[in-house]
Amino acid sequence: MKIFTLIFIILFFISCSEPVEEITPRRAKLVESVYSSAVVQPDSLYKAYANVIGILENNLVEENDQVGAGTPIIRLINIAPELNVKNAKLNVEKARDNLSGPSAILKSLEKEIKAAKLRLRNDSVNFLRQKRLWEQNIGSKLNYENQKLAYELSSNNLQLLKEEYERTRNELSIQVTQALNNYRSSAYSSEEFTIHSKINGTIYALYKQPGEIVNTIEPLALIGSTNNFVIELMVDEMDIVKLEIGQKTLLTLDAYGSQVFEATVKKIFPAKNEGSQTFKIEAVFIKNPPKLFPGLGGEANIIIAEKQDALIIPKEFLIDENNVLTEDGPVEIVTGLQDLEHVEIISGIDENETLYKPE
Repeated sequence: MKIFTLIFIILFFISCSEPVEEITPRRAKLVESVYSSAVVQPDSLYKAYANVIGILENNLVEENDQVGAGTPIIRLINIAPELNVKNAKLNVEKARDNLSGPSAILKSLEKEIKAAKLRLRNDSVNFLRQKRLWEQNIGSKLNYENQKLAYELSSNNLQLLKEEYERTRNELSIQVTQALNNYRSSAYSSEEFTIHSKINGTIYALYKQPGEIVNTIEPLALIGSTNNFVIELMVDEMDIVKLEIGQKTLLTLDAYGSQVFEATVKKIFPAKNEGSQTFKIEAVFIKNPPKLFPGLGGEANIIIAEKQDALIIPKEFLIDENNVLTEDGPVEIVTGLQDLEHVEIISGIDENETLYKPE
């Protein structure tokens, strides 16, 4: 083994026409992180669409305007729906008038019922008088039967009128309900011609101008939070298992040059983007930059581990990821944390060992 090592060292130094670069491991703080591209977007950012096809009549807001939830932002031409609403409202008023108005159908039936009650009372009195006379063998049987028949007919007529009254009242109530439903449906359809903001936020973009045709596929506006922004990070699938909620993130934005901002991982989306083979991560600023705009790009490093007093060497001194070249030849080592340039040495060598850079 010693002969092999000696031969290796001799061949190594003979093969080098220039002096070999050498170092000794040193102790320093080492931070291991996951790299990601970054895009800043307003929180709750969404695109507003129309629910109907029409023509844009007017943009009720301008870009960069702040709006509240429910604020009308775009109006479409809606002549036909407005007429439908008016007609439906008239039908509601008519149905209510039929049910309980001064000229209601039920008023007429109530009068008929009142007259039928009086007629029944009169026929009842006549029938009872004739019945007492007949029981005393006074009068003819024909008169008795005629009075009895008149009483029964009045009683049946009153009952029929009461049933008709209840039936008519139920039908009119149903007509009022149906008219109200039609009115609400027409009013809702009319509302669909006005697009409202779903959140408190800022209008970041308006995509259509008055007179343009609107459909249900193309967005009309871009709306998002005014002050709350999130950082969208795209992480390679090889690194996704290293990430956790709450991990510290260091971010640079192209608009701010080399200035570094701190953020925290807020959300990890579980679905992979098959096109880019990446996973989406959301982070939030610990302290917002002075000014933020949708779409600001940059780079981020999500810190997954750090060590204050790590024994480190440059990665370029590694051989096959777990060996280094010493005066005694290749030595196997165990590595730990690593960043883009350095790797931690767990065991195999110490800080007094001289290492040579491999060709």
